Amino acid sequence: MADLKQFAEQLVNLTVKEVNELATILKDEYGIEPAAAAVVVSGGGDAAAEDVQTEFTVVLKEAGASKLAVVKMVKELTGLGLKEAKDVVDSAPSNVKEGVSKEEAEGLKKSLEEAGAVVELK
Repeated sequence: MADLKQFAEQLVNLTVKEVNELATILKDEYGIEPAAAAVVVSGGGDAAAEDVQTEFTVVLKEAGASKLAVVKMVKELTGLGLKEAKDVVDSAPSNVKEGVSKEEAEGLKKSLEEAGAVVELK
């Protein structure tokens, strides 16, 4: 089963040029028409399109000039105590929140950036 999964990953990651070469090989050597080959290859592409990231991690890269404001914002956004929020800020780069939706992650990022922090979404 692992070989099929690896094969599927290779198909999904083909470039347009490689897909055209594959279609030619399938037609010339195996008698499979290119339209049928395109269906097989595009089916793999649809699976890749479904792998859209749905969970994000908000990473505090650095506190910036307003460290106290960032500590207060981390405390407010995460519900951590003051000491724990300060520890998160002091240990930057560090994860502020993990496994959040895109909307929540963007909201957290915006709030932290307004407080002066440098933030990244992963």
